[in-house]
This record gives sequence, structure tokens and C-alpha cells, in this order.
Amino acid sequence: MEIKNVSIIGLGALGVMYGQHLSKRMPKANLRIIADKERIEKYQKNGVYCNGERCDFTYKQPDEKVEPADLLLFSVKNDGLDAAIESVKNHVGENTIILSALNGITSEAIIGNTYGMDKLLYCVAQGMDAVKVNNKLTYDHMGYLCFGEKEGNEDSEKIKAVSDFFTQKEVPYEIVPDMYKRLWSKFMLNVGVNQTVAVFGSNYGAIQQNGEARDMMIAAMREVMVLSRKEGIQLTENDIEYWLTVLSKLSPDGKPSMAQDLEAKRFSEVELFSGTVLKLGKKHGIPTPINDELYKRIKGIESEYVLQV
Repeated sequence: MEIKNVSIIGLGALGVMYGQHLSKRMPKANLRIIADKERIEKYQKNGVYCNGERCDFTYKQPDEKVEPADLLLFSVKNDGLDAAIESVKNHVGENTIILSALNGITSEAIIGNTYGMDKLLYCVAQGMDAVKVNNKLTYDHMGYLCFGEKEGNEDSEKIKAVSDFFTQKEVPYEIVPDMYKRLWSKFMLNVGVNQTVAVFGSNYGAIQQNGEARDMMIAAMREVMVLSRKEGIQLTENDIEYWLTVLSKLSPDGKPSMAQDLEAKRFSEVELFSGTVLKLGKKHGIPTPINDELYKRIKGIESEYVLQV
């Protein structure tokens, strides 16, 4: 199995960053960005920029007939996942490998319900510090994609195909033997850092140093750690320390997508983060006061959008 055709849906930070990286390393026609007509017209008129350079992408509308992708990357927001699943149908063939870089712990199962779990590798993106404002993305650290089967089987044909392709195209990656645990671990990070930076209206620098923001972030992560054990995922303090090390290497001026959403007065993925934690806490009878507080504060900020209209 050799990867030649790649399709990406979602030109958020990840889509732009990896799209631009790949566009410099493969034939233009072999990298397709899937988007509806209105979005494509906007991209072509205003441009899409990555670190000051205009991206030169090949765009495909969902109803266009194309050769199926060998690799399909989902990089939309969670509230756009259902529409994205419908939009990529012409890009999914018998041998298509699917990676989902969405936040949270459910996107793979949702995508697999339509296209089959046999096509999916579990995936998380980590270590990037991109900031996207309108049509312009900037970043210092690209980070890397972690991927693998849900549990074990590091030598699967899908893993070999993706790792060979990423090596050839100089995409930083890590093969993780227990990707479902890493998915939960990344969720724990997102619950802590995304929400904390957002409510403090700050950046990574605020949680890289001791203080109220860092303390709140770690406390929110610990609530996920406790709940993970009830769900059969054994996250520990070592997992928290791992992420603190990752965070320490990011640009202090960078910020996660939720903080960027609130600054732009867009509705965030709070239901995916503390919303999920609150539901799990209720399910298992475990209090989650830090995530309760984060949820209320983010919802409070978002409620102001309506008042300002």
C-alpha cells in the first residue's frame, strides 16, 4: 500500500499547516482540499496564508468525482464533523486510510460508523503552537502527529503506509502502541490548557509559569485523570508531567484554538471539553468543581456575544 493521493477537509490551523507542508513536497493535483463552493470562492479571492506565504491548493467540491484518497485527514471542528463526513464520500475508496485530528475522544467512532473502523488509525496532533487569525496562520513549532491502532499492532499495513509516507514527506510523527490511551491523555490536556488559557484571556506563557492559571489547568487535568480510571483508561500523574514538558517547549505567545475562538467571539468547543467532563462526573458520581467553574465562565463569556449583537 503506497500513499499518493491525499485529501484534507478543514482549513483550520492543522489543515492549513499540514496542507502547506505537503503542497511543497508532492504534485499539486495529488493534494486536494475539500470545501463547498462558497468557501472555495472565499479562499481563492482572499487567499490562505501560512507564515506569510500564500498557499497554492487544489480545491474540490464535495460532489466532484475524484480518484479516492489514499490518505484522508479530517481537521474540522467537532460541530462540523457530521457535514464533513458527508462531504468526503467521493474521496473514500476501498483502501483509503483515515486520520482524524479532531479534539475529544469520539470522532473516530463517529467517522467509523459511516466508513468502517477498519479504515481508521487513531490520531492526535500535539506540540504545535499555531495561531490563526482570519485567513492567516502563523506558527513556530509544527509539532507532530501521533497515530496508531486503537490498541497494539504497531506493524499493521496501515501504520506502515502512513509512516513511510510521512517519512518521505518530512512530516514529524510518532507511532503510539496504545493510541486510545493517548487520545484520552490529549483530551486531558485540552480540558486543562485550552479552557484555562481561554478564561484567562492569555497565552501559553501564562501556564508555563507558576501561578493561578497553571494551577487551574493542572487541577482540571487531574479531574480527567480520576474519571479516566472509571472508564478503564489508566491515566496517571506521569501523563500530566508528560504534557507539562510538551507545553514548556511551545512559543509563550501562542495560544490554543479555544482562546482564539473566544477572542474572535466565536462559540467554542466547551461542550466537548468541560461539558464532557461534567457528564462523566455525573455518570460516576465524582465531583468536578474545577471543570464546573471553567464551564460556567466560558458559557458566561459566550453569552455576552448575544448581548453585543
